[in-house]
Amino acid sequence: MVDDGKTPALARPVHTVGQAIRLLERAGLMVILAATLVAMVAEVLHMLGKGKVDIPDLLLLFMYLEMVALVGMYWSKGKMSVRMPLYIAMVGVARHMMTDTSLAAPWALLAGAGAILVLAAAVLVVRYGHTRFPYGQDEAI
Repeated sequence: MVDDGKTPALARPVHTVGQAIRLLERAGLMVILAATLVAMVAEVLHMLGKGKVDIPDLLLLFMYLEMVALVGMYWSKGKMSVRMPLYIAMVGVARHMMTDTSLAAPWALLAGAGAILVLAAAVLVVRYGHTRFPYGQDEAI
């Protein structure tokens, strides 16, 4: 980097640290993306191996797809929507309720349904907040 005399000497290290942090973010996103794709391929191979596709399998693939979309959003905007992890969590709880046989008790099913209801309410609160108190141009997600 050529010193043009316009950048204060103290700002240069801050700029370098910012670039290093962005590089670490990108590397972390690549690791998350690669791990998600490996898990997705493993799930597809598992479905092929058992010769059928069940609803929990589809929900798991949907969760993986949402993770890929989340990484893509963070990569392109540098920000993450609060709602996307909430959606992923709702699908995850629903999948857990379908696959875990220990949740056959009515109270366990009600607890899972209550968790999904709380997550859905959180989505509504976030959406209401975004419409009632919108971000400024620099803060928009």
